[in-house]
Amino acid sequence: MPSSVRAGGRILVVDVGGTHVKASFSHRPNRRLRFPSGPTMTPVEMVRQIRQALGGERFDRVSIGYPGLVRRGTIVREPFHLGKGWVGFDFTRAFRRPTRVLNDAAMQALGSYRGGSMLFLGLGSGLGSAMIVDGVLLPMELAHLPYRKGRTFEEYVGEDARRHEGRRRWQKEVFAVIDTLEAALEPDYVVVGGGNVRKLRRLPPGAHRGDNRNAFLGGIRAWQTPAGRSRGSGIDLGKPPARSSPGRKARGS
Repeated sequence: MPSSVRAGGRILVVDVGGTHVKASFSHRPNRRLRFPSGPTMTPVEMVRQIRQALGGERFDRVSIGYPGLVRRGTIVREPFHLGKGWVGFDFTRAFRRPTRVLNDAAMQALGSYRGGSMLFLGLGSGLGSAMIVDGVLLPMELAHLPYRKGRTFEEYVGEDARRHEGRRRWQKEVFAVIDTLEAALEPDYVVVGGGNVRKLRRLPPGAHRGDNRNAFLGGIRAWQTPAGRSRGSGIDLGKPPARSSPGRKARGS
């Protein structure tokens, strides 16, 4: 990706998940690093494992997608599915390179964006969410809002719910959540990504299937454009998909 290298040098993109940490490079996209994360994974341990796996390979900048609340590039809340120590951690010092931290759903949203207004929902250990409206990135924390019967959105569509309820009922709940959030936020289109999107046999009409690889493109775009800093895009993204029909009735299969 020559344009990516020109815009930000050799970018190391790190996607931190509740079960795995994945990393790739702007200049070598086919080289991927992957190792388990989980409830004992601290930022110190993550950096150590990445540095060990890199074996001295050079990079100029770092983008990190973090599964939790990030404000103005700073982690402000400890993650639900990882170890402690993330709030206030200095990644620029740890990697010895300029580093930008985004919410992980926001980073995948950046890589999935094709113009207009887009709602991104990431299905994984929990529920990630972000919107981009005319190039302006709006990270959101919808997962832990009350939804039904005193339970949150995440409790209906997260990984625990999928395992406990089974695929058929879980998919029905995913469809219902998509309908609810689309009706409330009125995006031009919805992209459903995250690791568990592959476990949906189909999507509601008008929703588009994302790809976890888009997180790495989003990490590159975070350095290419001001959109990575939650301001206007400046990328030629082409024509956005047609707007989905409002008021769909949720259906599972």
